[in-house]
Amino acid sequence: MKTAIYPGSFDPVTFGHLDIIMRASKIFDHLTVAVLNNNVKTPLFSVEERVNILKEATKDIPNVSIESFQGLLIDYAREKDIHVSVRGLRAITDFEYELQIAQTNRKLSNGQLDTIFLTTSLEYSYLSSSSVKEIASFHGDISQCVPEFVAKLVYEKYGHSVD
Repeated sequence: MKTAIYPGSFDPVTFGHLDIIMRASKIFDHLTVAVLNNNVKTPLFSVEERVNILKEATKDIPNVSIESFQGLLIDYAREKDIHVSVRGLRAITDFEYELQIAQTNRKLSNGQLDTIFLTTSLEYSYLSSSSVKEIASFHGDISQCVPEFVAKLVYEKYGHSVD
């Protein structure tokens, strides 16, 4: 069985993330979306909330599972016996950053973890979780960035009333 892992913070999950998930789910027999519990960042949503949001957002994709992890991706991938990581690329700046991480992961895993890059669909190339949070914090319209139920949850986190 061809399996892969798509790691990230997903705070919040965007249409760009969901596009990568959908496309990767067509390439692999099983895709694990792994929500990183990063102690360095202060996320808008807890790990448990992000896992639940992703489960709801991907409920119609049968070969996708959602889990959380902390620590190094290579350790999590080794524990799950997964040898391919999927990453999305929006721009050349993403590539430079992601290439360094991919090479480091391959080296630290003794060649056991490869990374496959999927370029973001053009309609989502502007999207980032950070920009979604910034727009929402000023009660801007994020309906083109995230599913409706996610937008509602984001606005609630910022104390905005939801229509």
